[in-house]
Amino acid sequence: MTIAKSLHLGLNSVNADSYGGWSGKLNACEADAADMKAIAGAAGFKAKTLLTAQAKRDAVLRELHEAAQELKEGDIFLLTYSGHGGQVPDRNNDENDQLDETWCLYDGELIDDELFKAWSMFARDVRILVLSDSCHSGSMIRLAPPLETIARGQPAEPSSLVPRAMPVEFVGRAYRAQKALYDGLQQEKAKTEGDVQANVLLISGCQDPQTSMDGPFNGAFTGALLRVWNEGHFKGTYRTLHRKIQRLLPLTQQPNLMVLGQGRNFVTQTPFKV
Repeated sequence: MTIAKSLHLGLNSVNADSYGGWSGKLNACEADAADMKAIAGAAGFKAKTLLTAQAKRDAVLRELHEAAQELKEGDIFLLTYSGHGGQVPDRNNDENDQLDETWCLYDGELIDDELFKAWSMFARDVRILVLSDSCHSGSMIRLAPPLETIARGQPAEPSSLVPRAMPVEFVGRAYRAQKALYDGLQQEKAKTEGDVQANVLLISGCQDPQTSMDGPFNGAFTGALLRVWNEGHFKGTYRTLHRKIQRLLPLTQQPNLMVLGQGRNFVTQTPFKV
């Protein structure tokens, strides 16, 4: 019997003590997590949310480790994130732009290198779907040639929406607040990195240089996904889902589709099907 687990992260703020005085207030991230949990639950996933102060680094990494221990070939793990995206200096030289992408968890940033290490713990041919409604998220599962590139977006229009990006004046402060941690994690990854045998698929809120927008009800990416999904009436593959979401968003926020392992076969499957 196929096992399906999901974890939904939504942070409407972060701990300012961990981010150089920045609390990162947002509006719709917890709502995004709730909506994605509802989709997962309806599809037969055993779904769990970690909201704002619950979404700490250790808690998230523990959930990933437990999923990796439980899931076997053919099983599926859905991980959704809604919150701020950040960047830290690349200290192990695996990023062309010399920046590692991050998720801004409550007590510190989770680096894309850490996610890549987590994927290597999963068994061969486990399916892992990652949806990241955050800034700088185009290669959040790790730098690799994207399967899809910017295309067919709508022109940007004036908007009162707020970007889910750490203000530039706090980027350096947040990094320096936990510099030893972040640098050490990257060096650890460089030493222990293994091959990814799972099938990993990312649909991101935007490209790495771009920002994802917050909104009154949902983030722009999650809101577009919900419109395309249409309460389960959507017909098509993950590739189709990505392209339809892409068309609803402006050229300034173009979702990426990216794979690791044998994920190229994953994109032809029906979204959220156990």
